[in-house]
Amino acid sequence: MLEAIANALLTFAKGTFGLVFVTIFSCLFTNLVTGEQYLSIVLPGRMYKDEYRKRGLHPKNLSRALEDSGTLLSPLIPWNTCGAYMWVTLGIHPFAYLPFAFLNLINPLVSLFYAATGITMEKLPPEEVKDTNI
Repeated sequence: MLEAIANALLTFAKGTFGLVFVTIFSCLFTNLVTGEQYLSIVLPGRMYKDEYRKRGLHPKNLSRALEDSGTLLSPLIPWNTCGAYMWVTLGIHPFAYLPFAFLNLINPLVSLFYAATGITMEKLPPEEVKDTNI
């Protein structure tokens, strides 16, 4: 089922920017729907790992996109385990500290900037690139 969802989303990902955008969107959506940070990292990571390799991108690019969106956006969602923990322990609703969470809000945009410009987007050596459709 995840493969079908990933393939449908990847039709919009023509280049590296699109691939990173779809990864970030999937992490955010999973965070919103499941309410669990770890699922928002594991599910999109498994969904797109072969596509990153197929496109010749080093796995650390996928890791950065997962971290920038799956991990950093989860404290901003009140029903997520991170947001609920912050709310209960600190007594501050996530929407109250949302305007001050600069790192959490800017990092997904930085990741998209890197994808658009190619800065820090490390490529795999040609011998490590494999076609997953074979």
